[in-house]
Amino acid sequence: MPANESHQHGFHERGYLPHLKREGADYFVTFRLADSLPQEALARLEVEIAAFPVPDSSAPSEADALRQRERRRRLETLLDKGAGSCHLRVPVFAQLVADTLLHFHGQRYDLHAWVVMPNHVHVLVRPQSPHTLSDIIKSWKQYTSTHAKRLLALPPGRFWQPEAFDHWVRDGEDRGRIVRYIHNNPVKAGLCARPEDWPWSSANRGSKSSADFQSASDNPTDAG
Repeated sequence: MPANESHQHGFHERGYLPHLKREGADYFVTFRLADSLPQEALARLEVEIAAFPVPDSSAPSEADALRQRERRRRLETLLDKGAGSCHLRVPVFAQLVADTLLHFHGQRYDLHAWVVMPNHVHVLVRPQSPHTLSDIIKSWKQYTSTHAKRLLALPPGRFWQPEAFDHWVRDGEDRGRIVRYIHNNPVKAGLCARPEDWPWSSANRGSKSSADFQSASDNPTDAG
């Protein structure tokens, strides 16, 4: 068995959360800058999620899924408030990340939608075998971290938070909802009036390979 095969299919642990992998599937991925969420805010969130009410009839797995969805929703709200250094608010760094995401599109993976926000990044991506989601995210982070830290003259330390949040896309309805969420994120965060106005997004028709992204967004039934 190849060393990375177990990361292409089934459950595995990466850092703090369990991740479900299915070969040939699409994934909604969020990764963020290391200082994007204050520790006190995260600690308070964990207390709130532990007490988050779920129906008494819920099985343990269902209750956990409900709490995880609520946790993610609240994390997204915190991220959109723009905490931390927000290095990606600077056009040169936002463009660095966008170019990195697009570099191996169609070779190592297929990007269906993406957006670079001031302190985090969302992508809807399908890895191409033998490349794994974990390796793809790692390469994005390593390349952008190395170049951004040099340009910013930052001291040693993390540029990105080590953990990424990923969600296996289950069907076409789920996929369409995720594409809309990604494209609307800058509007929701008050950064622009329309999704297509944000320069670092697949919703922007002036972005590289925008025709590919538009066709993918218009065909949500083509899901893994």
